[in-house]
Amino acid sequence: MSKFTEEKLERAIIALLEEQGYPHHKGESIARQPSEVLIRTDLQTFLARQYAHDGITTVEIAAIIRRLEMLNPADLYDSNKTICKLVADGLLLKREDRSQKDLYIQLIDYTELPQQRWPRDGEVETILAEEAAVYASDANIYRVVNQLEIEGREKRIPDTILYINGLPLVVFEFKSTVREEATIHDAYQQLTTRYARDIPELMKYNGLCVLSDGVNSKVGSLFAPYELFYTWRKVTGNEVIGQDGINGLHTMIQGLFDKKRLREVLRHFIYFPDVSKQEVKVVCRYPQYYAATKLYQNIKEHRKPGGDYQGTPQTRGRWQGRHLLWRDRQRQELYHALFDPAVDEERRVCQPDYCADYRPHRSG
Repeated sequence: MSKFTEEKLERAIIALLEEQGYPHHKGESIARQPSEVLIRTDLQTFLARQYAHDGITTVEIAAIIRRLEMLNPADLYDSNKTICKLVADGLLLKREDRSQKDLYIQLIDYTELPQQRWPRDGEVETILAEEAAVYASDANIYRVVNQLEIEGREKRIPDTILYINGLPLVVFEFKSTVREEATIHDAYQQLTTRYARDIPELMKYNGLCVLSDGVNSKVGSLFAPYELFYTWRKVTGNEVIGQDGINGLHTMIQGLFDKKRLREVLRHFIYFPDVSKQEVKVVCRYPQYYAATKLYQNIKEHRKPGGDYQGTPQTRGRWQGRHLLWRDRQRQELYHALFDPAVDEERRVCQPDYCADYRPHRSG
């Protein structure tokens, strides 16, 4: 009987991702320079198509791409924080034609997710183009790319990268259980130490890191300790019992990597504190994701008439503003629940068995 090698594990996980609608491409098929990690043509195509009705120009698209590429990979934490914010919140583009109104750009199409109000001054970054959004359907360009050779301090070949619109947002690293000397912790060190050191240009775009040996599969942040990587144990959040082992791999792919859920996690459930003495980046666990989304849906279903998006412009603006405030508070709560020493172990939401049926532990 043949051994279940890392290559076979890689092919099996890629096949599962293909079932979720992510087309597979071999690294050698991607046209790029050896040190480049963006798929520039995908990002150019997405922006040109998504903002065609706004008349976006090639100069303006080039300005957006240049802003991303100019972020210094040597300052990995701050660059990653900036990119994650651009992915989540979008940016304002000052037009090539200065007589035109600023254009609100989102790097990912968030169709099916709650719409947000137009950002106020200073809330999102403004990008200046050189002088010379209505949602329809998910218009994103997805790719799963394996064995992409990247030149950096040393040449590295990540096992698999998930791209959205040319942005390498998820990196997978695999280890085989048949090799006793290679553990899933080795995959963690490969991602968070060796890749961060040798190919920071790739990791500055990273939203999520995924580790798997087929039996154990964990998701976490590039800057998180290994103990805070977790298994995504449920697909819909309604299951009574969470899955582990090989079944946990399937629930992660079908749950987290459902396209809507993945975009929602990238947009709403990655948190960087405004000020921190440490490099802190918090990614939600599955109980937090399902509890927060169910709570939000319940609020929408039970809000009073006139408080929805169909009300007056003033009412609509208040509701959308409250949604943005709710999202920011949600990120703050996520951070404190994971790291605040005042939160005791029994209540700490980073515990694996925390109940998805969220009940606040506060009086009053």
